[in-house]
Amino acid sequence: IMNLTNEESLLSLEKTISSVNGIYIGSENNKNLFYFSNVVTDSRNVVENSLFVPLVGEFQNGHIYVDQAIEKGATVIFIDSKEYESNSNKYKELTEECKNLSVIVVENTLYALQAIAETYVEQFPNLIKVAITGSSGKTTTKELVVSVLKQKYNVVHTEGNFNSETGLPLSVFKIRKEHEVGVFEMGMNRQDEIGEISKVLKPEYAIITNIGSAHIGMLGSRDNIAIEKKKAFTYVSKTGAVFIPAEDEYCNFLQKDVLGKVVLFGENVPSDVNHIEYLKDCGLDGSVFSVDGIQINLKIPGIYNYRNALASIALAKELDLTAEEIKAGIENLSGLNSRMEATELNLKGNIKVNLIRDCYNANFESMSSVINFCDSLSNVNKRIYVLGDMLELGSESDEIHSKIGKQIAAGHSDYVIFVGEQMEKAAKVAKENGYKNSLCIPFADDDAMLFASQFIVDCAEENDVILLKGSRGIALERIIPLVADGEAKNE
Repeated sequence: IMNLTNEESLLSLEKTISSVNGIYIGSENNKNLFYFSNVVTDSRNVVENSLFVPLVGEFQNGHIYVDQAIEKGATVIFIDSKEYESNSNKYKELTEECKNLSVIVVENTLYALQAIAETYVEQFPNLIKVAITGSSGKTTTKELVVSVLKQKYNVVHTEGNFNSETGLPLSVFKIRKEHEVGVFEMGMNRQDEIGEISKVLKPEYAIITNIGSAHIGMLGSRDNIAIEKKKAFTYVSKTGAVFIPAEDEYCNFLQKDVLGKVVLFGENVPSDVNHIEYLKDCGLDGSVFSVDGIQINLKIPGIYNYRNALASIALAKELDLTAEEIKAGIENLSGLNSRMEATELNLKGNIKVNLIRDCYNANFESMSSVINFCDSLSNVNKRIYVLGDMLELGSESDEIHSKIGKQIAAGHSDYVIFVGEQMEKAAKVAKENGYKNSLCIPFADDDAMLFASQFIVDCAEENDVILLKGSRGIALERIIPLVADGEAKNE
């Protein structure tokens, strides 16, 4: 497959080799055909003219998919130096057989991916780069920011949750010359992951939504989480700005030694400072507030989503958007898939209930917040909560699940179904504190979903609220087709 397009490669051969400190394998003729228009780490996603970066993990070695990637049209392959040393003849033969194939040997394919992504971003010096991180609310905040900034700018952004050590580098290859703003989410599963991907992007603007307990099992403490999240500010210069939640107990720490402008957001920021007034909590229909006197209806329910909106407004104002543009962006956004979606659902027996689906992730802060929100709802009948394990909490897991059990006992739910091994602790503590109407299912397979669905169908009535909240790995959304007459629809 020769490059018959008039497009340039995303990066030249020279820039590619120098950025990854690589060694080129192939003929001079292949060099002349060097071209890639797409970057992937999963061979299933290879399309014609892809750069394929096989990653080496604890349980998987991506090099076993090199042949498959070439068959599907990959034109550039990164190869780990150890892999090349053990199979050098194979890779030399591949470049002889495939006349447009370039093989580049690198020390470490993950770091090579990050390095080439960093070089690629440097080709767009006029792009306004925004990073968003935090223990919870990252993706909702990103979606709000993107929706708002699109009212004024041509925006490229993270799709889905491509926010990791590999996800962010892959995301930046979506940047093109016409883009004016890039909005990228930064996630974290280990020490210095934020540091590595901040070096790739070098954002001028960075939002931290909060410092919570997500991934505390890997980092050991919230102090360590704060230190890691703050690395998103590393490359913010004097002309940029950082956005910090005013109510967060790490607010002062996050402000220290920041070069750029510090902007605080949150409910405690006085209205004479941010010109925002909270007007009304509309329950499942979201909330109403005003910006510079312009009334805005945020359709995503929950006070914590209002806080996410405040972060997006703070950034929008820094980038010179008007209140009318902010209103248009926020009101254009409704439910986000599996993140605090409020829908109407017909249960078996034609019973209409309000379903709140928040199954994307879970840590103490996000679970406690959604329970408080559901507890506070008016004009509803019963409250039925299905709570799944909060994962990746390490040695803190028992204590954090116990806190949820105490919250349930002190709250206003009518029935709670605890799903998963960790939630068994929450169920026990809730019962010890006097809570009676619960079902504990200490596993999370398909049978667990069936038991939970039968319990819901047996006790649900018209206008009940059913909450599904748990970590992504528990996949509580499997319950929905088991209880539904038809598909849930967004209100």
